[in-house]
Amino acid sequence: MAPSREAMVNRGDEDEVCPVCKSSRYLNPDMRFLINPECYHKMCESCVDRIFSSGPANCPVAGCHKTLRKNRFRKQTFEDIHVEREVDIRRHVMTVLNRREEEFDSKLDWDNFLEQREEIIFNLVNGIDVGKTEADLQKYAADNMGSIRANQALEAKEVTSFQERQNQEQELARMRRQAAREEYENERKELLAGREDVLTRLASGRPADAAAIAREGQKVMLKKSSARRSEEERIRQKQAALRGTEAKKPGQPTAAAEEGGSGLIKGLKKIKTPEPEKPYDPFGGIVPNQRDYFTLQDHYPSTFLDPIRQDTRMLAGGYDLQEYYSRTMLEAFAGLGCFIDDEVSQRQAHSFNVMKPVGTQGAALAATPASRAGE
Repeated sequence: MAPSREAMVNRGDEDEVCPVCKSSRYLNPDMRFLINPECYHKMCESCVDRIFSSGPANCPVAGCHKTLRKNRFRKQTFEDIHVEREVDIRRHVMTVLNRREEEFDSKLDWDNFLEQREEIIFNLVNGIDVGKTEADLQKYAADNMGSIRANQALEAKEVTSFQERQNQEQELARMRRQAAREEYENERKELLAGREDVLTRLASGRPADAAAIAREGQKVMLKKSSARRSEEERIRQKQAALRGTEAKKPGQPTAAAEEGGSGLIKGLKKIKTPEPEKPYDPFGGIVPNQRDYFTLQDHYPSTFLDPIRQDTRMLAGGYDLQEYYSRTMLEAFAGLGCFIDDEVSQRQAHSFNVMKPVGTQGAALAATPASRAGE
């Protein structure tokens, strides 16, 4: 049943009266009402300053025991307080659940996410499982803070880019209007100058040349107008090409889903973690000091090398027996990985398969295995 007119009038009177000090806007036209998102109870600005200037305090409205702070009070935007509350809840939820369509695997997953977000907003607005819903939102925000901030940055960048494009379009429109006015003025001045020139030439010339002078003046004016139109068309095409280039610029990358998410949102694309870059190896996997066939010892008994170990003249010159041992052992075992017979057989097989070119058709026929078998 629709409310009566009297009830609507009484409700309007109640909205114009502060529930704390009972002051009326009728007696004080400059009265400003403020609300707090904690409880959405409306009270005048004087009561807010008087009650909450010294610090947080309980809401003075009867039955409301929520703690309010002065910095949270603001002016009411919508006439209906329920709409005001729903808008605030929607803004809060969409700030947390700010996923983008590019982050989902399919259009169905994106639609499911939108439906899930609207269901969360509906529950908070109508007081259904508020505690559980708020806990899920807080857990999701804590687990996905990086992606939330990245999407907020992308959204802010898109808004800034949109405003810049709007400003550019407005500036271009202003420049086009100014160019049109200047063009009109220049065309009018040229027309007047052309007429004056024709009149001057007619006044100073002979009567028989009047038709020729008039035709020449018309040709000059047509050439100028044609050149002006060509220049305008060139500028217009250049501006269109620039706008097309800006439109083809790639979009901003979207934030990826973080590992270890809360599981509140389904259907997000999987993160592909790139493999860590391997350190640079100048030897291409070859270990210079690796010995596959022997182990280098510190000392090898030798009647020729033992005296050198104690000879200060050799040691003073920088001679190192360990370097000699290493080089000698490497040369001794260097050929163990090479098998000469296998390499020769492979080379011979390759030479048989690849025949050398012959000079004539008869020689080619003689070189075939079938002809050799017939012989």
